Order: sequence, then structure tokens, then C-alpha cells
Amino acid sequence: MTGTTTTTNNNHDRFVQLLEQHQPVILKVARTYCWHPDDRAELSQEIVTQLWRAFKRYDASRKFSTWMYRIALNVAISFVRSNSLRQRHFVALDESTNEIAAPDSCGSQADELEADERVEFLYHFINQLDALNRALLLLYMEERSHAEIADILGITATNVATKINRLKQRIRQLSDDSTHPRNQTNDRSNQHGT
Repeated sequence: MTGTTTTTNNNHDRFVQLLEQHQPVILKVARTYCWHPDDRAELSQEIVTQLWRAFKRYDASRKFSTWMYRIALNVAISFVRSNSLRQRHFVALDESTNEIAAPDSCGSQADELEADERVEFLYHFINQLDALNRALLLLYMEERSHAEIADILGITATNVATKINRLKQRIRQLSDDSTHPRNQTNDRSNQHGT
């Protein structure tokens, strides 16, 4: 019985150490999938619980962060699905999650305004994505390799590359559409007094 207790204590200590090293992963996933602070706390707690339950099956020959991301994202997706049935309010990312298009500190106000608009546009885009593409974009923005993203999400690296290219195309298309006035006909009508 003492050997089992020692093994459990060693596993617990190792788990706590790895968890402390990779805590930002949990926080980032929780912020990505939950808007309200109470929901983020609940999701973070659920992620930690599921990580602990699965820890005995962790293969130390693999990167802990990859294993952790896979579990955290699966828990987050399940959490959002189950809570959406109860009409909770979730959005993909809040403004403090990632610095996506941080303006230069020496840039002009116009540059900062343009950067803010790009960030707002990207958040709006991310908010509309399904859970898989949201996770994919989160990992891509962290500059993870296609192979690592594939391993985390359980899809092929080729599929990752294809999905990323499609997301980039959608972003470009939406960005191009937003730079062209949508109401040009209304503007022309107003100029002619109609």
C-alpha cells in the first residue's frame, strides 16, 4: 500500500509541476471559449479535473503541451456545447486574450485606430467560427506547426494546411468586402436626392 501511495504522490507532484508550467494554456483556452469570468473559472476547473483524470495515461515521450491542448480543447468544446443548451452567453475571444495586431508604440493615432479596427474585425470573424476552426486558428496564431496542430486536434497535417488556407481566404475576402462601401448604391441615391 505504501508503494501505491508514493506513486500517487509522485504523480500528483509531477502533475502539479507540469500544470504550473503550462497554466497559460488553460487560461487561453478558457478565454477563447467563454466570455463571462465565472464561466471561464468553471471551464478552467473542468479542464484541470479532466487533465488529472487522464494524467495516468499521459505518454511522457510526447510533449506535455500538445497532450494538454488536446484535452483542454476537447473539454472546452464539450463545455460550450452542453452549456449552450442552457442558453449561456459565449464568444470566441475577448479583447485581452491575444495581442493579434498590436500597434507600434511610436505609431500615429490613425495607425492605432486602423490596428484596433483590424483586431475588432478578427475577433468578429473568430466569434463566428465553429469550435474546430476556432481551436485551429487559436493554435495557428500561437505559431504552432501544422504537425503539432494536427496532433492536438486529431486531424492530418494536410487537413490543417487546407483549413488554414481556407480561413485565410475567408479573412481576406471579408476584409476586402469591408474595405469597399457596401452601400454605394445608397450613397449614390442620396447624392441624387432619391
